[in-house]
Amino acid sequence: MRSLLFVPGDSPKKLEKALISGADALIIDLEDSVALSAKEEARRVTAAFVREHRVKSDRPRLYVRVNGLTTGLVDDDLDGVMASAPEGIVLPKTVGGVDVSHLGAKLAVREAEFGLDDGGTRILAIATENALGVFALGTFAGASHRLMGITWGGEDLSADIGAETNRDDTGAYTEPYRLARSLTLLGAAAASVDAIDSVYTNFRDMEGLEAECRAARRDGFVAKMAIHPAQVPVINAAFTPSPEAIERARAVIAAFEANPGAGVVGVEGEMLDRPHLLRAERLLKRA
Repeated sequence: MRSLLFVPGDSPKKLEKALISGADALIIDLEDSVALSAKEEARRVTAAFVREHRVKSDRPRLYVRVNGLTTGLVDDDLDGVMASAPEGIVLPKTVGGVDVSHLGAKLAVREAEFGLDDGGTRILAIATENALGVFALGTFAGASHRLMGITWGGEDLSADIGAETNRDDTGAYTEPYRLARSLTLLGAAAASVDAIDSVYTNFRDMEGLEAECRAARRDGFVAKMAIHPAQVPVINAAFTPSPEAIERARAVIAAFEANPGAGVVGVEGEMLDRPHLLRAERLLKRA
């Protein structure tokens, strides 16, 4: 996946529009974009939408963002949508591997109850929306086989720590959020799951979005979340490996295959070792 587009779960019109956005995945939201009074209707709309489109082959992956584990709403969310078999659940306000394990147990119960494949529902953790979550980023390894990725968010975190803003006058993240971003990347690597970059909230600034995508890809993120359909093409372009990069990766892999006992190989005049092989394999997997 390259792009994951948030869509309010209580808006059939926006859900239908999101289907043709080109996003690799939709994150159908039952949390922040849905008022408390509309939660039940959002569950009904979301379940009907997932059920209708889950059987189609030409569609984005369908994930649902539930409310956090401490809200008292998550069980109703899961009861409302799991029978429709979404491919994944996005967990906000995640505080480390313990929360992922907790959600995994809840999913296992619903999979059994609704006759779904055991372990088939994946988990994407939003892991920096509070200070506790930032300190727990090193605890995801081994938490659950369902965990497919870790992402981060700077909006809720800024509220939690009482910041006036999370970006400086140039539009760049200030230090606390750069730290959270970096730790998310390292936490995902330690857990052997995908690192997914946060949203870019200025949906009219495509130049800024493109620059942030390039920086995220450079540093090791493999995808980015979006808040508006117009952002999807920019994100997809940024996270799609170029033909030149694919050709280079294949050359690196071929060199190691031709020299199975070698720790170092030469490719186009450059000496490469095992980390370069791993990087090439990951790039081809994304491609």
